[in-house]
Amino acid sequence: MGNLSPIAFDIETSGLEPGSVITVAGLTTDMGSWLALNTTGRETDAGRLATDVEHESGSNVRVSVYQSEQRLLAGLEDFATSVIDGDRHYLTAYNGERWRGGFDLPFLRRACVRQDAPWPFPDVAYSDTMDMVEGFDTGDASDLVGVYDDLIGGDDCDPFDDSASAVTTHENGNWVPLLCHNLADTQRTRELAVLAGRYIPKSGFKMKNLSPPDA
Repeated sequence: MGNLSPIAFDIETSGLEPGSVITVAGLTTDMGSWLALNTTGRETDAGRLATDVEHESGSNVRVSVYQSEQRLLAGLEDFATSVIDGDRHYLTAYNGERWRGGFDLPFLRRACVRQDAPWPFPDVAYSDTMDMVEGFDTGDASDLVGVYDDLIGGDDCDPFDDSASAVTTHENGNWVPLLCHNLADTQRTRELAVLAGRYIPKSGFKMKNLSPPDA
């Protein structure tokens, strides 16, 4: 919006019950995507995964592999600090955090508390893509895939019909489909934010700063 370029964020988790952890955290910029995979102690090769995901998606992708949620959070902080410039970027997610709800950012905060990890997005503006697209007529569609298909459409690399498949795929260690699903969601989110930047008034972005006052 304006002089700020959107960076799309999305997570996958091992479930919704207490004790569930982040299994993938993805960020998509105008230059490409970064995917952080938590294998929960299992071994895999990041370079090979990146090659396979790039082959499936046709996108510029970097993959980082961590064996725990704690290490993933540290990697997310390092990447966000090095890539996100508060004067040039804003963070966005689809239903990531809204006035009375959202998923990705509240879950991320709980993970940071559980792992005693610092907040990875200080001094970063945030606007939820779901709020932006309310300015478009999308019929009965309100979910990310439905809204994206209605407004933009086209091919994507998502192998899943819904996000529930991400839980069992992680349990089975089937990393490439899991990463492709997360990648597809961040790409959809960013494309919708870019579209909103062309048509939605600034008031529709409901921009806020993610920096905690005591951080």
